[in-house]
Amino acid sequence: MNYQPLPELVNTAQKLLIDIRQHPHFKSLNYNPDVTIGDACQALNDLCTEITESTILDASKFERFSP
Repeated sequence: MNYQPLPELVNTAQKLLIDIRQHPHFKSLNYNPDVTIGDACQALNDLCTEITESTILDASKFERFSP
């Protein structure tokens, strides 16, 4: 199976959440769940940070540091 890169998927998900939050129909629902779209956006931001940090750590395995 061919997968899109994870950062690309996270970016798409973030854009969709913003579109949902700004949609007039969503706003008219007066929907107040325990977990909000803002919470989901924060989780995706945290995931982006984790992806970035793991990429930096992976790259450091291949770098040679001279004393």
